[in-house]
This record gives sequence, structure tokens and C-alpha cells, in this order.
Amino acid sequence: MMKYLQKLGKSLMLPVACLPVASVVMGIGYWMDPTGWGANSVAAAFLIKAGSALIDNMAILFAIGVAVGMSDDNDGTAGLAGLVSWLMITTLLKPAAVAMYQGIDVAAVPAAFGKVETAFVGILAGLIGASCYNKFKNTKLPDALGFFSGKRSVAMVTAAASIVAAIVLYFVWPFVYGALVAFGKSILSTGAVGSGIYLFLNRLLIPTGLHHALNSVFWFDIAGINDIGKFWGRAEGAVLGQTGMYLTGFFPIMMFGLPGAALAMYHTAKDKKKKAVYGLLLAGSISAFFTGVTEPLEFAFMFLAPGLYLIHAGLAGISGFICALLPVRSGFNFSGGFVDWVLSFKAPMAQNPLLLLPIGIGFFIVYYVIFRFAITKFNLKTPGREDDDDSEGEFVEFANNDFTQIASIILKGIGGKENVVSIDNCITRLRLEVKDQTKVNEKIIKSAGISGMIRPGKTSVQIIVGTQVQFVADEFKKMCK
Repeated sequence: MMKYLQKLGKSLMLPVACLPVASVVMGIGYWMDPTGWGANSVAAAFLIKAGSALIDNMAILFAIGVAVGMSDDNDGTAGLAGLVSWLMITTLLKPAAVAMYQGIDVAAVPAAFGKVETAFVGILAGLIGASCYNKFKNTKLPDALGFFSGKRSVAMVTAAASIVAAIVLYFVWPFVYGALVAFGKSILSTGAVGSGIYLFLNRLLIPTGLHHALNSVFWFDIAGINDIGKFWGRAEGAVLGQTGMYLTGFFPIMMFGLPGAALAMYHTAKDKKKKAVYGLLLAGSISAFFTGVTEPLEFAFMFLAPGLYLIHAGLAGISGFICALLPVRSGFNFSGGFVDWVLSFKAPMAQNPLLLLPIGIGFFIVYYVIFRFAITKFNLKTPGREDDDDSEGEFVEFANNDFTQIASIILKGIGGKENVVSIDNCITRLRLEVKDQTKVNEKIIKSAGISGMIRPGKTSVQIIVGTQVQFVADEFKKMCK
């Protein structure tokens, strides 16, 4: 199971890599027009819309990215299958469609169906697409149906599987969503404790997308809290020192805590892999600090080290509890990043927002210390520490970039393309499944400049190439066609 989750975590890296630039672009747009959100500036509107094109469609990116990453050979057909599954599920469960099934007005459709297009459904669609691709990509049909053989059959099978998934969600989703909303309402009277519980669950539910259910209770006018509307003076009933308690605790975590965690993950990454993870962690930290978009960092470790993500959720809860107790209140319209923090200084319910700086610095230190201790103590597989990416010291710096020649030598050493079952690669390794291990000649493979090779299973071969592995893998795939 852990190996499966690690592979899922890696599959999310490609779509996650799209998010930092989008969030920074949106943040600049909000800086340029903090009150109109683009209504008062064409340039701001352009930037905000450009960023939101990715941020608002993150679930679709997950559907495609997960499908490709979880497929046996990273084929684009799997990505198409993931998109098919996403379109099928979300279309079947749209409020208008549900209203048609039940013969009622759209306004009477349970609110849960308005929150179907989530990261959870995106990941689910990707997994469905990848599973169907892996199982049916080599399907052979009678000559009369020959056109739909092989990879062309994947989309049809995926559509059928997605219909089944949509039927299950049709009955399950409203119950799950409703249970979360009911739970949110039940903790309103618990004050600072409730704020801590809310932030803990908010982070814990990020992988499923169900945090939207809780957010709607605390941020908007579902249970009478309407924290965002009251904080910014758009709704009546605000109370100085109380309003904003479900918003303030996000700032120390997003601006300081997660960047501290990123620094810990960088420092504990294997020496030869720090360069590979540096860009991801730095971009994610800038995104979290500047705009409050934390998914690039959270999705970087939530599946690779789920125990560490639980610690992160707990620390978020502590932040919510502490900030609710103290005379400090800040709010946001977009998210708990630097931009919204500065813009909230003059909000009607703002209270001592500068106090968040020492609080945030404290959380930066706490995150760094706890993450570094937990990662090293329990050997957690955060980015740059995965078991199936490299062995200590087993990296090679090629004297030239003749990846075709390198791939050719490896193919000869592996026993020719007839002995290759599947091809994949991680950050540093070429991962192969072969028919016959006895045909693999390690001496030939190492003559390509390869520093090491391991055989983790009866049919598995992992060749340590280095950070240029993708180019070698691409050439290797071409030769095996």
C-alpha cells in the first residue's frame, strides 16, 4: 500500500508543478487591484484570470496527471482516459442532472452536488483512467470490432467504470458532505477549541476536497457565522475580537509553517537529490507565503509521508487555537498568504495583525524542527528520500548528452526489447519489468556509464541513471516500440 501511495504522490508532481506560477500571477493581480479583483484594472484582471485558469481547474489537472503517472508506461492514452472519467462523473452529478433524475427544481438539489468538482474526484478519475488503461490497453477484439482493440478500448471501458463510480457517489456523496456540515455546526459553541478543530480538519480533508464543506459553514452564511463577509464589512453581526477567528490561524501556517517544513524536507533530502527537489520546494514555499496556495507543498508529501501530513494538520489546529485565544485577527478573500494579510490591515474587524509575524516565525521554527526530526527519526519518504529513486551515492554525471547511445547500451544489456515488459522512470532511476532476469547483463549496462543497478523483484530491474533519467527513458521507449 505504501508503495502505491508513493507512486500516487509522484504522479501528482506534474500537475502540482503547474500551480506555483499560477498562484503567483494571481497574487500580483490582487496586489494591483485589491478591491475590485480586476474590475478596476485590465492588467490585474488579465493576471487573475490567467492564474485562475489553472487554480480553478486543479482537479482536472489531477485527473490527467494521476492517470498518466499511474499508468504502466506513462502513455497519453491513460491521460485521455482520466479526462473521460472526470467528464463522465462530474457531468452525471451536476446539480442540473441530479434535478432531472429526481424531477425537482435545481434549487432543491442537495448542496453536496454543487461541490463535486473537487481534487478528490479528480484523483479518483485519474485512478479509474489509469486502472482501465493498465488492464485493457492490450485487449484484442474480433475482426469486426478490430478498430476498438488495444488502446482504443480504454476510453469505452473507462466510461463504463465511471458510470458505476458516479452511481456510488450519487448515494454516498450527499451523506459525507452533510455529515461534515453538521459536524461543523456542532463545534461552533466551543470557541478557540472549535477554531483549532476546524483548522485541523480543514488541512486533513485537503486530499479529498471535502474541506469545502467545512469552509462553507465557517466562511459563509450557512450557519450564521459568515466569517469572511463579516470581517470585511460585507455582512452585519460582526464582533470585534471574535469575527475572523476562523480565518486568522491560516496565516502562520501558510506564510511561515509550510516554508519551514519545505526547508526541513530540503535539508533531509539525499545529497545527490537536493538539486532535483530544490525547485519544487522553493516554488511551493513562495506560493504558500505570497498567496496562501499550499497545494504545491502539501501534495508533495501528503502521499509520500501520510504520517507527516497528519502532523501538519495537527500543527494547523494548534495555530487556529492559539490565534483564536490571542487579541489578533486577520482575514482573507483569497487565502491566508502575504497579499491578503497586508490587505486586511484596514479591514473593519482587523486586530493587531502585526502580531502574526512573531507567531509565524515561531511556527516556522516549530515546523522545521518537528519535520526534520520526524523525517530522520522515522525515515519518512519525503521528496528526495524515496526508496525507489536512488541509492546513496549511486549517481552518474555523463560526460556527454548522447542519451540515445546510453539507452542503446542499456537495451543491449537488458536482453533486447523482446525481454522488456514495461518501462517507467522516477527522479533518478530507469525502472524496468523484464520477462527473464537471466538475460540481463549488468556488466554491459554499466559500460554505458551507469553507476549502479538493483533487482528488487523477480522481474524488476532498476538502473540508477541520475537526474537526466527522463531523457534516457524517452530514448529507451522509442527503441522498444
